[in-house]
Amino acid sequence: MTASAASAPTIDPAASPAAASAGITMFGAEWCRDCRRSKKLLDELGVAYDYVDLECVADGADRAKAISGRTQIPVIVFADDSHLVEPSDADVRAKLTELGTI
Repeated sequence: MTASAASAPTIDPAASPAAASAGITMFGAEWCRDCRRSKKLLDELGVAYDYVDLECVADGADRAKAISGRTQIPVIVFADDSHLVEPSDADVRAKLTELGTI
C-alpha cells in the first residue's frame, strides 16, 4: 500500500509484503509539521512510499529510533537502506534523484 494525498494509511512494513516492495518507508506522525511537509512532497512527486504512523503502530517510534539513533521525525528510509532524519525538501529530492526514483 502507498500513501497518497487522499489517504495516509498506517502501514507496518514488517507485516506487509506490499510495504516491503515500495522501497521507501517514512516514520512520522500527523501532528508533526515536518512529517506533513515530507509526505506532501512525496505525494506531489508521485513517489510510492509506506507510512508508519508513530501514534498508531506500537513499536513504530522504537523502530524509527533504532534506524536513526535519534528521536526526531520524520525518518525516511530509502531502498538502499540509507535514511534521512528531519530532511529538507531539497535533501529528499536529491536522494530520490540519486536513486533514480525521480
